[in-house]
Amino acid sequence: MKPLRSLLPLTLLTLLAACGEQALYAKLDERQANDMVSALRLAGVPAHKKAREDGFEVTTGEDDFARAVQILKAQGLPREDFDSLGKVFKREGFVSTPVEERARLMHALSQELSHTLTSIDGVLQARVTLVVPERHPLSDKVQPSSASVMIKHRPGFDAEALLPKVRALVVNSVEGLPYESVSVVAFVAEPTPVAPPATATQASVPLVLAITLGTASLGAAGVMAWRRRRAAAQLALPGAAHD
Repeated sequence: MKPLRSLLPLTLLTLLAACGEQALYAKLDERQANDMVSALRLAGVPAHKKAREDGFEVTTGEDDFARAVQILKAQGLPREDFDSLGKVFKREGFVSTPVEERARLMHALSQELSHTLTSIDGVLQARVTLVVPERHPLSDKVQPSSASVMIKHRPGFDAEALLPKVRALVVNSVEGLPYESVSVVAFVAEPTPVAPPATATQASVPLVLAITLGTASLGAAGVMAWRRRRAAAQLALPGAAHD
């Protein structure tokens, strides 16, 4: 009886694991995890946030995994963790060369601008690439700077009205950058997949399966216990020991 009792929880746990959750993303910060869980739940997909040693993990059911991935892709999630100026120019134990300092400055400016554009309502992703030629001390010719901006936005978002403001933002952030040297390209993101109507049968299959296996396991344990009691009773009858 004891082996069967210990086997029953193991059977149920195995079943629950088969119908359990699957990780979508890991090593996220809490803001990224919250955004993803919120987007999935608003789209009708169950999702959960779990704290781990190396960050947060977002999970969903195995049956919802493929659709969850499509929804997050359409929403531009998880959001990129952009570098800030303070992070890029964090004090270190060595001295950088002028070329390295310049490269880090361009990277930091691009990251800051991309982060700013991504924070605009309706913008899912943004990339800013800056080209600022280095001035040669012996040359009077100055190469003009340039910038390219890529924006991915939600369907229905009025990107045309935003483009002049984006150009102005980039121009005012980079010294010596002409307005006409800033190119902005906008792309429409894929629409969020619509949830197919779930039938009552599909929704209840895991529960029915769990109940069926649980009942079968309990029944088997009961039959074995009854047989043991019957055998013990037969041995206790007078004359049973002489058979």
